[in-house]
Order: sequence, then structure tokens, then C-alpha cells
Amino acid sequence: MTGLFDTLKPGTLTPAQQKTKPSSKQPSYSAEDIEVLEGLEPVRRRPGMYIGGTDERSLHHLVSEVLDNAMDEAVAGYASDIYLTLHDDNSVSVKDNGRGIPVDPHPKFQDKSALEVILTTLHSGGKFSNKVYDTSGGLHGVGISVVNALSISLDATIWRDQKKWTQRYAQGAPVTPLTSEKAQDKTTGTLIHFSPDPAIFPVYQFRAATLYKMAKSKAYLHRGVRIHWQGPASSDVPSDDTFHFPNGVLDYLNQEVGNAAFDFMAEPFHGVQQIEDQKSRVEWAVTWQPAGEGFFRSYCNTVPTPLGGTHENGFRQALVKGLRDFGELTKNKRASKITADDILGSSSAILSIFIPEPEFQGQTKEKLSSVQAARLVETTIKDQFDHWLSSHTEAAGKLLDFFIDLAEERQRLKAARESNRKSATQRLRLPGKLADCSQRSPEGTEIFLVEGDSAGGSAKQARDRATQAVLPLRGKILNVASATFDKMQANQEISDLQQALGCGVRDHYQEDKLRYERIVIMTDADVDGAHIAALLMTFFFREMRTMVQNGHLYLAHPPLYRLTQGAKSLYVYSDAEKEAAIAKHFPKGKVDISRFKGLGEMTPKQLRDTTMNVDSRIIYRVNLEDLDGIESLENFVEDLMGKRVEPRFQFIQNNAQFVKELDL
Repeated sequence: MTGLFDTLKPGTLTPAQQKTKPSSKQPSYSAEDIEVLEGLEPVRRRPGMYIGGTDERSLHHLVSEVLDNAMDEAVAGYASDIYLTLHDDNSVSVKDNGRGIPVDPHPKFQDKSALEVILTTLHSGGKFSNKVYDTSGGLHGVGISVVNALSISLDATIWRDQKKWTQRYAQGAPVTPLTSEKAQDKTTGTLIHFSPDPAIFPVYQFRAATLYKMAKSKAYLHRGVRIHWQGPASSDVPSDDTFHFPNGVLDYLNQEVGNAAFDFMAEPFHGVQQIEDQKSRVEWAVTWQPAGEGFFRSYCNTVPTPLGGTHENGFRQALVKGLRDFGELTKNKRASKITADDILGSSSAILSIFIPEPEFQGQTKEKLSSVQAARLVETTIKDQFDHWLSSHTEAAGKLLDFFIDLAEERQRLKAARESNRKSATQRLRLPGKLADCSQRSPEGTEIFLVEGDSAGGSAKQARDRATQAVLPLRGKILNVASATFDKMQANQEISDLQQALGCGVRDHYQEDKLRYERIVIMTDADVDGAHIAALLMTFFFREMRTMVQNGHLYLAHPPLYRLTQGAKSLYVYSDAEKEAAIAKHFPKGKVDISRFKGLGEMTPKQLRDTTMNVDSRIIYRVNLEDLDGIESLENFVEDLMGKRVEPRFQFIQNNAQFVKELDL
């Protein structure tokens, strides 16, 4: 019998087995196949291991590495001035008046100067012990050598011993010998001037606004330093500026918060404490805002730690223990209910510490993991907070009452959730990251669904607080077209959406419970943003179809470009509109064209004027009437978003011919 049950002789292979039979011509695997990467070659092969990737954030991290070295000289007391310059050719230079990188022959490599060793050898530098620097941002000895490896050219100029030394490098290797000439005076310092390699970085252009902000934040973190900025002039960034903040992070906080703090707080809780025996320093400034839209920015040895770490944990514990102890001292037993989340949820805080030999997670140093930092910060700030509370009793009492109210409200919401009882007078349980609008009735209100905390932060500052709410979502939400109901219910982002809207899903949808008149999907103008918008529309089509049919769902339309010439700026929304606008409004002269790849790149004012202001924005309403009936639309959504791959593949084949431009 043939076919499905073909007879096989013993020892023979089926056709499928024959296809997987080892071939005698398979490639060999021997010692010759083992690669050994030397020098800086590993950095160029795998830049992501050293700077986190090759995207725009990683490109600017190169500047941060060089600037950190200059800041280390300033923190150590050897430099007072740092010069950061963005040149017209997209190169960057960082100069300091510190001691200057050593140029004498290195004891281990007699044929190389110490400068060449530092710039061409991984894990080389003066920061592995505390002999040269008590505290520093550079720890692994890879920062400046990585910058050199990923630069198409790097020029090093050193002033020391009344001589000026120069040497040029390209892609990590020296291309000229180290030469010297007599210096004009007794100036000392280091100048690093580099251009990133476009073969490494797809996004090659530095952003003046990003570098300007970087320089300014560094100046806040060390009171004695002056940082001088120079770069191309624009509407957002001056061409020349100098940063010097004698009050350190207190100046930083005051600029960020302004008059938004409680009126009963005469000034923020702030201070600086030097711990001499540990060669450490802790500096902080914190205030509280009734609106509850604060922030927490932390730094270690002037390096930003956006992912937090042990120093933030110590800060949290110091504040919560201090307030609980103050409550016990004033015989207020309700203070025991307060948690760190209650305190920090409405706080605006900046924490900066300097410690020897800190430990970070990863080369990009985004999270501090030093165990001793938690104890150091908690002990230092707890003592100072106790003193502040006891010497500002009126403000401390009002602050304690405020946090007790928050804690009790949190407990009430938890009890309501657990009992699953609802009433007309009960306050809704809303997601913690939702910035709600103040207007109670839904008429005229709208909620913006944005991707990520960066875009969410800009949107919260740009919104009309009375009628506009903002809910940041973490990346791409679950695709409900290919997920089980239980999986969907367990998804945090979908849960936050349902809680924020308050109207229920599917058969339980209640139009009169919808908390906003308009739900606006506001995503980045790129492929990922379009995908997130598609996932959100799929969710609303499947779970809240009545809401879409009633005309509540909208898509925001942020601009793609900003055209600038002198003081004149114009926003356009497509490539065709860009060309037409240049021809019509900027017929002569150079036009500065900025491409908005993400909402987080836009300032709050730009986002408000172009995308959120009801009088000037472009917005599209999503409707269900373009296809032949709901059944046809359901099939369309299932084909594109469902579990089966074949319909999607067929759709791509049928429609690929119509794609003129693909933005990847």
C-alpha cells in the first residue's frame, strides 16, 4: 500500500529524515574559527555592549562620557571651567582647565604615552582606586576609549608642564604621533574634539537642545564649576551661555517647580552633607505639590540614574521614617499609615550623591546598585529631616495631615476594590499614572493616550488641566485580537485603560459612565507609533465598540517637521507639505528642518500648540462606516490582527505595490 502508510525496509529513512541527515560537506568547526578581538575592535563590532546601542540616546551618551571626565576633574577640585561646544560640522569638543591627561610614557607600555593608552585601551584610567579621584563618574576605564573607537576622528590636546601636546586618532587608532610645542602660558587642561562615525550611528546628528540640557544639569550638580556652552543658535537654545549655580540642586529644583509648591512651605527641604571619613557627600532638595504631578531625579557622582537604585531607596526610607517619627512625637497615631509612595507621589525631588567606587548596573550607569549608598543616604537625610520637621512645626503638621489624608484615601479605595461595592458617592479608583482633568462632567473633556513616560511628561505639561487628561502607556499594549480573555484581564495597561474610562467593556459597556467625551490616541509619527495606535484601535473595536460607534474615539495628528528660518517657524505634517511650504514661505536662504520622530522630543509648548490645543490642532475621528458593514470590518480586523499569519501575508502581497515610502 502506498501513500500515507508507505512500506519501509528496515534501516531506510523517510524523505523527511533524509532531509535532516548530516551532510559530509557540512562546514568544519575548529580552532581557526575562534576569533580574538584586540584593542578597540570589540567596541566597533558590538557598540551596544558599551553604550547601550547605536540610537540617538547612545549617540549623545558619547558626549556624556567625555563631559563626565571633565566633571571628575572639577569635583576633585582641579578644574573650575568646562567648555562644551557643538560645532557646525556636527563635531563636539569638551575642554577643561584641569590637570591635563598625562602624556609621559606608560610604565607598562614604554613605547606609548599614557594619553595613547587611555584612548586606545579598554579598562585603562585613573579611577580604579582612590589615589587620583576620591569620587568619579568614570569607573570601568572604558568611557573615553569607547568614544575614540566610535569616532571617525578624535583630536586630543593637552596642556601641562608649560607645553601643548596634540595627537589625532581615527576609529580608535592614532594617525599622527604625539607632538608638543611650548605653551604660551602656564595653562593646564584637556581638550577632546571628536566626530561620531556615521557608519556606526544611523542617527548621526547631535541635538543642541539635548547637549544644552546635559551641560546645565551637570552645572547644578557641582556648585563650584562653570560650564560654558556654545552651539548653533535656535529658537529653543541660545548660541552662547554659561551655567554656574552657587546653590546647587536647590537652584535646580526652584527652576523646575517655580511656584507650584504648597503655600505653607516657605522653602523646600534641602541641604548638603559632607561625610569626611567616608569621602562622600549627599545633596538634596525636595518639595511637595498639591497637584501631585512631581518628579524624582537622582544622580551619583554627577551621572544621572534615571532607573533609580539604592540611593533612591535610602531617600524614600529617610522621608517615611522621619514623618512617622514626627507623628509619634506629636501623638498622631494615624501617621503609621503613611507609606513612601504616599510621600513621593506628590513630591518633586532631586538627589545627588558622591561616593567612592560606586557600582552601577551596566556601562551606561542608569541604576545605582552600591549597597552602602542606601545606608549613607538614609542616615544622612533622616537626621536632617528630623531637625527640619521639629524646627518647622506648623509646615510639618500640615504636611503630615496631607499625607495622612492620602494614606486614608488609598486605604478606602483598596477596601472598595476588595468589596467590589460601588455607589454614586464613591470616588472612582483611577490608575496612579493618570493625570486627570479637574472638570467632573464629561462634556468637553478628553483623555490623551500616549506612549511612554517621556511623551507623557510633555503631554502633562502641555495639557489644559481643566478639560484634558493624560494616561501614559508603557510601550505596545497587548494585542486583544490574539489573546485570551483571562490574559487580557491580567494585562496592566488594559486594566489602566478600563479604569480610566470607567464605562465597562462589551455587554457591560455603559455610555453614561464614560468619563470623557473624547478619547484621543496620541502616538509617535513612526512605525512603532502606528503599531501602537493599531493595537489601541483593535482594543476599542473589540471591547468598546459602542463607544467608537458613538464617535468618541480620535487620532491625534502631530507634525512631522518644524521649518525654521531666523525667528520664523512653521510646522508641517507631510513630506509633500514640507516641500510646498519651503517653496512658498522660505524661498530664499537656509531653512533649518527638524524631524519629530517622537512626541517626547517636542517641548510642552510645541506639543500644546501643534497637537493638543483645540483651536490649532488637527485631529481625526475614528468611525466604522468605511467598509461594507460590521461583519466585513470584523473580518478585516481579524485578518490583520488575529492569530493566523496567512491573511496578513496575503494582505501585504496584495498591497505592497501601493507603498511608495517606508519609514523604518
